[in-house]
Amino acid sequence: MVESVITVSKLVKKYGDFTAVDGIDFEVHRGEVFSILGPNGAGKTTTVEIIECLKTKTSGEVSILGMDIGRATRDIKKRIGVLPQDFNAFDLLTVKENIEYFGGMFREHLPAEDLITLVDLKDKRDEYFKNLSGGLKQRVGVAISMVNDPDIIFLDEPTTGLDPKARREVWEVVKGLKEKGKTIILTTHYMEEAEVLSDRVAIMDGGRFIAIGSPKDIIDRYGTGTVLMVRGGGASAYEKLKTISSRVERKGEDVVVRVDRKEVLPEVVKVLESSGSFYEELQLRRSTLEDVFLSLTGRRLGEGEVD
Repeated sequence: MVESVITVSKLVKKYGDFTAVDGIDFEVHRGEVFSILGPNGAGKTTTVEIIECLKTKTSGEVSILGMDIGRATRDIKKRIGVLPQDFNAFDLLTVKENIEYFGGMFREHLPAEDLITLVDLKDKRDEYFKNLSGGLKQRVGVAISMVNDPDIIFLDEPTTGLDPKARREVWEVVKGLKEKGKTIILTTHYMEEAEVLSDRVAIMDGGRFIAIGSPKDIIDRYGTGTVLMVRGGGASAYEKLKTISSRVERKGEDVVVRVDRKEVLPEVVKVLESSGSFYEELQLRRSTLEDVFLSLTGRRLGEGEVD
């Protein structure tokens, strides 16, 4: 039986006439990675800060580990860990000293050495925080969010500004936390990050959830399926391929064929070769969460973002 550790019902947050969170409902299950995905300004951070007891809600109900956020704030804070956006620590303390400092804020806390091992920073334990790369600093942040051995960990945009290598290193840390049975709430505007890490995703835009489910379920429901891109095929390939499929589109000099049956791929190749149509390459591509966001909103994730 699935156990819900967070239940949110009709949550609203207003700032004057502006509605940042607009009546959302969701549950988070024990042991899962639940991601809230959306552009800057969508309401992701406001949502998690309410659940973390850092902001007050305008209306709605939020329960964490069976406790109401309005009546059990102190008890809830003892059982959650938070890595906020723009995390920072003390520049002139070492990795170990920073973790020990934050651990000292709790009556019961995990040993710093255990946390250093957890985030794979043993060779950096005595390095000053200021000398660490962005990715290593985020790993320290994850360790600090774990000092009280929380049931639920909130990671708010944990890889923003990191290079691809550092981002993937943080992903490995998140996967390790999940393997230890931790429940993780992740906010991100990186589609690939949500798709790789999440058990379930809520896509947020304009303060509302516009889709929620596993990445596969969302893609299957709202995506365009699998497509074959004929790069550089132009008008000639487009005209030829229309004879074998009604689901052919031309995008500039590229031609897109929807692969709605397994026979389409060899048929495309046969038609192109037999007709002598020129093309640069063929690319088989399945729908992504980026395609879903475009389908649901009419724009790509990075368009029109506000900080």
